[in-house]
Amino acid sequence: METGKRLSSASSPVDESGMVYHLEVKPGDVSRYVLLPGDPGRVKRIASFWDEAWQVAWHREFLTYSGRYRGVFISATSTGIGAPSTAIALEELARVGSDTFIRVGTTGALKREIGVGDLIISTGAVRLEGTSKQYVIPEYPAAADLTVTMALIAAAEELGVRYHLGLTASSDSFYVGQERPGYKGYLPPFQRGLVNFLKSVNVLNFEMEAAAIFTLANIYGLRAGSVCAAIANRETEEFIVNAGVDDAIRVANEAVKILSEWDHAMEEVGRRNITPRIIYEWFRGKT
Repeated sequence: METGKRLSSASSPVDESGMVYHLEVKPGDVSRYVLLPGDPGRVKRIASFWDEAWQVAWHREFLTYSGRYRGVFISATSTGIGAPSTAIALEELARVGSDTFIRVGTTGALKREIGVGDLIISTGAVRLEGTSKQYVIPEYPAAADLTVTMALIAAAEELGVRYHLGLTASSDSFYVGQERPGYKGYLPPFQRGLVNFLKSVNVLNFEMEAAAIFTLANIYGLRAGSVCAAIANRETEEFIVNAGVDDAIRVANEAVKILSEWDHAMEEVGRRNITPRIIYEWFRGKT
């Protein structure tokens, strides 16, 4: 009978080197800064913008690369589609030492003024997915980290890309859960009108992972943000595959560089949180 590698326990599945079960990475393999696309193919695209890159592991939907971007140690791990596998990725990355996460994804805009190819930087997420409800009460907010969000804004401004800032809705379902008809036109009554309702309360877009990332990061005292390319618009019915994806990648990579600079600045002045002065001095140094 064939036997496999023995892990520490069923409750804590890591091996003796500290390698985690699903991602197959261990401490030292990945940076504190990790970009989180859903698609494994996008990990390779992200890494193509780095100065150097190497594959760390690929197990199931979880492809991990590490490398250097403008002198900063950086990593990217694919999460697969949806909140359950995304939560696994964040859990295991945190266990091996990562503390700052940026979702780099695609999304469907809910407002006409958001063009296909524009970016959406999320300040928080409506928790329409089920994974975060396994962690905490429904009233707990899924809020993006201020410093990470400011770094994404600064990166978008530096790169001159068009972006929008606001709330995202995260759903477990691409079709019915986002008010798209299912097979044979199936759409239950309780999903009808969802798009118009979310628009009425100023939600900008639909996607499937941000709420879980934000919720878990806040629970664990970690930092998380999200930048997504709007590849579809539910008002105009336009859909262009991969529109704006390279811009989202560029913004996320540059945000890591900015975060590294700000983190060093905060360490030097003995602060844990970003301050207007740190941001002002950083922008002044760019002019």
